[in-house]
Amino acid sequence: MHVLLAEDETAIADTVAYALRADGFEVRHCLTAGDALRAHRASPFALAILDVGLPDLDGFALCRELRRDADLPVIFLTAHAAEAERVLGFELGADDYVTKPFSPRELVARVRAVLRRAQAAPAAAAPDATFEHDAEGHRIRYRSAWLDLTRYEYGLLAALLQRPGAVLTRAQLMDRVWGDALESGDRTVDTHIKTLRAKLHAVTPDDDPIRTHRGLGYSLAP
Repeated sequence: MHVLLAEDETAIADTVAYALRADGFEVRHCLTAGDALRAHRASPFALAILDVGLPDLDGFALCRELRRDADLPVIFLTAHAAEAERVLGFELGADDYVTKPFSPRELVARVRAVLRRAQAAPAAAAPDATFEHDAEGHRIRYRSAWLDLTRYEYGLLAALLQRPGAVLTRAQLMDRVWGDALESGDRTVDTHIKTLRAKLHAVTPDDDPIRTHRGLGYSLAP
C-alpha cells in the first residue's frame, strides 16, 4: 500500500517512513503541501498522513484539496493537543489524530486500523439497486429514474452516496460540495437537502432515503 506523508520535520518524517516501510508500506515523503498535492495527482495513495503545521499550507487546507479528488483516509499529526483543533480535524473528515511526540509503532498500528475501516466500508454498504451513480456523466438514477439535479443537489447526493450509513456533518458537506464558496452558510445545506428530498419524493412518495441526525448532519440509508 502507498502512503503519502506530508511532514516538514525531516527527523520525524524519517522515523515515520522507516516504521511504515518496515511494516510493508511504500512511502512518498513530501516536505510541503504543494509537493504532496502534486504527488497525489500523479499517482493514487491508500492513505495520507498530514502534519498540521506545514510551511506553505496548513494540513487542514491540504486535506480539503486532497479530498476534492478522492475520499482519501487521512491521519493528522500535530504538536498541539487543543480540543478545538482536534474537532476541526474531525469535522474535515479526519480518520485519526496523533499528537507529537508519538510512538512510530503506534502510528503504524493506527494506519492499519484506519485502512481496515476504509476497506470494510464498501462491504458494510452492500450494492443497492436503489441508486445508480454515473460519476463521469455527473448524474444519478434513483429507482430507475434519472434525477434532474442542480449542481449542488448532485454534489450533496454524490457525497452521501460515497459512504451510505455514515453521518456527514454540515461542515463536511459544505467543504465537499461548496468548496471555497465562502458566502454560503451552513443553512445552505439544509435548503438543498430539502429540494433534493422533494425530487426523491416525486419518484417514491412513501420513501425518504436521506436521514436527518439532529445536531450532527445527514446520512443516506444503507
